[in-house]
Amino acid sequence: MLNIIFNRGEKDIEDANYVFSPDTYFKYNYEEEWFDDALVKEMVQDVDASTVMSAYAINSPVLGIIAPERLSGGVKALIIMYKEPSLIVNASACGDNCAKWILEIGKRQDITVRLGYEMEFQEPFEICVKNSGNVIHTYYEFLKEFQEVEIIEG
Repeated sequence: MLNIIFNRGEKDIEDANYVFSPDTYFKYNYEEEWFDDALVKEMVQDVDASTVMSAYAINSPVLGIIAPERLSGGVKALIIMYKEPSLIVNASACGDNCAKWILEIGKRQDITVRLGYEMEFQEPFEICVKNSGNVIHTYYEFLKEFQEVEIIEG
């Protein structure tokens, strides 16, 4: 299940497993075999319009052949969520084009992300808002929870 911690950044998440900067974490921690995974290849293709050729070479239509470290922050965050599910990843590094992948990863395994904005998740979904403990299923409920947390904690 996808678990979300709403946090606008005023207070840091105090957890040893929190990844504030997916870019930095990815740079020093990604593993070559991650790029053999079909879902990783699909996310890279969809989010960055790039093709994984190997663990060392990504074919980007904009940048040419690049190293994995040069992927977008969003796709790096997605890969970390998927490959390191015990971590709390800062999903605010992701744009709305990552929303469907965050939901997909949450269907496959339990993950927790920190989110500081109203990402546009497409229904149907099942998300547990860790701030309240409520499980939500609609974008209206998502926005309501986000607003409630902002009022209470903001």
